Amino acid sequence: MAVVVASAPGKVLMTGGYLILERPNAGLVLSTNARFYAFVKPLRHEIKRDSWAWAWTDVRLTSPQLSREALYKLALKNLTIQAVSSSDTRNPFVEYAVQYAVAAAYATFDHDKKELLLKLLLQGLDITILGCNDFYSYRNEIERRGLPLTPESLATLPPFSSITFNTGDADGGNCKPEVAKTGLGSSAAMTTAVVAALLHYLDVVKLSPSKDHRERRDIADLDMVHKIAQTAHCIAQGKVGSGFDVSSAVYGSQRYVRFSPEVISSTQVADKAVPLPDVITEILKGTWDHNTTEFSLPPLMTLLLGEPGTGGSSTPSMVGAVKKWQKSDPQKSLDTWKRLSEANSALEMQLNLLSILAEEQWNAYKSVIDCCSMLRSDKWIEQASDPNKEAVIKALLGAKDAMLGIRNHMRLMGEAAGVPIEPESQTQLLDATMNLEGVLLAGVPGAGGYDAVFAVTLGDSSSNVTKIWSSLNVLALLVKEDPCGVCLESADPRTNEITSAVSSIHIE
Repeated sequence: MAVVVASAPGKVLMTGGYLILERPNAGLVLSTNARFYAFVKPLRHEIKRDSWAWAWTDVRLTSPQLSREALYKLALKNLTIQAVSSSDTRNPFVEYAVQYAVAAAYATFDHDKKELLLKLLLQGLDITILGCNDFYSYRNEIERRGLPLTPESLATLPPFSSITFNTGDADGGNCKPEVAKTGLGSSAAMTTAVVAALLHYLDVVKLSPSKDHRERRDIADLDMVHKIAQTAHCIAQGKVGSGFDVSSAVYGSQRYVRFSPEVISSTQVADKAVPLPDVITEILKGTWDHNTTEFSLPPLMTLLLGEPGTGGSSTPSMVGAVKKWQKSDPQKSLDTWKRLSEANSALEMQLNLLSILAEEQWNAYKSVIDCCSMLRSDKWIEQASDPNKEAVIKALLGAKDAMLGIRNHMRLMGEAAGVPIEPESQTQLLDATMNLEGVLLAGVPGAGGYDAVFAVTLGDSSSNVTKIWSSLNVLALLVKEDPCGVCLESADPRTNEITSAVSSIHIE
């Protein structure tokens, strides 16, 4: 059987940090052009004669960027997985993805298809994972090369660069890679890509190769990928999170309300007495009450992501501190959450209104965006030369005000909980960004902290923002919004990257 390649995107949580953990709060999550790829093919092209007596099959996991290879034995009866290679090459996200994808095949196939499944599994599974450079921080490498902190410098790195050079170890030697990340949800994108590739390879789903999410006809198959990927990701993490990162990896940009955590009971999954296919059957049949609605940025707006390089922050510990504060001061925390929720809803409403105005009054919309892209926001209202333009400008200013409200309540929540959700250094950077020409929004994505900042810019103003960021020691990443979720790839992205790089070289 030929190799199956699936890919899934990374994400930026624009609104809904912390609130998204509890139903029925919504979050706006944008999927990006940063994608994780999973390749699945047989380890052996022929089944060995004695293999029918085997109780195990072989699984090989290769991660070229980390120069790692892990070997496993997968039990064909109870689907337990055991590492044969050293423990430091293990990847729990992929391990659970393999177990649960194979269990999903056993859970949904009839007798004849199970026979074919066994034949396929006896050939072994050869899995390779690759993540776009955007998932990882190459800031140190750019500084080491003496290059300016710009997206153009990032573009000089080869695609799917080795991650080992981010260590501080001078001699390189046999050191473990220290993987510095940019907060795009690499584990969720990786888990989703592996689950999708395996389910397609094992003939459980038939994924669409279409990158246009409006053309997708494989919704039931996407739902299957979503349930298995959420389960694998939660169990590998050791907790049932909100799941917005996996949901956007599967379905693309969206407005998301989480599922009830009970649908994935970790005790149920950990119960060794129950066969794994039976556990997966229950999970597939469970009440998945999450809610996703299509959402993307209005036209002529650009998502920018910046890496300040001020050291990482740990999301779990920050979430833990916020939960502790909620328990210790329920009234104050409830009030803050209510106000934050209202500001989130206001931003969502204004962005949706802008999308409608773009559709209904395109000329007025485009004219306003073009003008405002060259002006600071205090000058925008002066462009309201007719009622249609005024409506667009009022929606832009409404969105900007809502973002300031979100930032204010997130900051207050951080101060009350004693964690740096929007630390002072980020506040200064975001205030400076919000005051630049053509900037609509600026904030800290997700749970906040020092890791990253995002901005939404109008028209062609993003290049000016990246220059200013560079002067403020902030590296603008190459990441853009891309509403496409998980999909089947027709070729190896490494050869695609080489071809596109060659085609972009202009010979004078």
